[in-house]
Parts: sequence; structure tokens; C-alpha cells
Amino acid sequence: MKKVPGVETASTNVVTVLSIGSEVENQTALKHVFGQSEWTMCPNFKWKLTTKPTLDSALTVLRNKRIPVVLCECGPQRDTWKEALERFSRLPAPPFVIVTSRLADERFWVEALNLGAYDVLATPLDTTEVTRVVSSAWLHWRGLQAPSIPPQSYKRLSVSAA
Repeated sequence: MKKVPGVETASTNVVTVLSIGSEVENQTALKHVFGQSEWTMCPNFKWKLTTKPTLDSALTVLRNKRIPVVLCECGPQRDTWKEALERFSRLPAPPFVIVTSRLADERFWVEALNLGAYDVLATPLDTTEVTRVVSSAWLHWRGLQAPSIPPQSYKRLSVSAA
């Protein structure tokens, strides 16, 4: 059985997403999304959220485990996400970074995308938007890691068939 990139184990079809930040409201919302939501773009997969309060603690995880998507808060230290993009780019299979921010206006969104973020999510987080953006990021990341699997097959794909 071929290992599918960005999936924890073939038998459980678990995709791990890492969240960096300490904003209680965001982390609570994300735990709800990952624990209760339907992931219609990726119905054959279960989603697991891992949280770390700092960039350094997140890097420790990312050096030991391939994680496809990272959610990074843009909190009091507004440039953390920029540093994350720069430091993650040195990893063998860098994750896609989605920035979360209360100040997610058009100017911020353009800046984030131009610097390499996958997308920006406004806080407070919307469940539908989180599942859509995170699913899309994972599908795109996975397509880059396993280019022989056509994107239109993802919805039908089971890990054992990959």
C-alpha cells in the first residue's frame, strides 16, 4: 500500500493540521471546527488539529512530522506569520500557511498572499470558511506532493487506492 503524503496513517485517513497561537477564542473555534464539522471536499478523511502556542514549538513538531497545513495567528506580534513563512520554507515539504487575523482587510490579504501565505481567514472564524480553505490548501499541497493523482480524484480517493 502506497503512503499518501500529508496523511498520518493509511488505515485511519487522518490529516493533521497545526495551529500556532494562543488566542483562546481562535483555538476554541478551531477545536470545534475540527471536532464537529463535515469536510465535504474530503469526505474520506478525518481531520486532526494540533495546537502550539509559539513558532518555535511549532517548528519542533514540523521538523519531526510532515504536516501539510498550518494556521498561524496574526496577534499582538503581527510579524509571526511572516517569520513562519520564511522558516517553514526551509523544510523539505513546507506546509501551506493560512493566516488568521481580526484585521483581515484587502490590504492585509494582498500582503499575505504576496509573501507566500496560502490564504487569510478573518476572525472570529467561520466554520464553513475554515473547512473550505483548509480542505483546499490540503488538496493543493497534496497535489504538489503526489502529482500523479489528478485533483478531480481527491473526493473519490481512498488512501488504500493511492
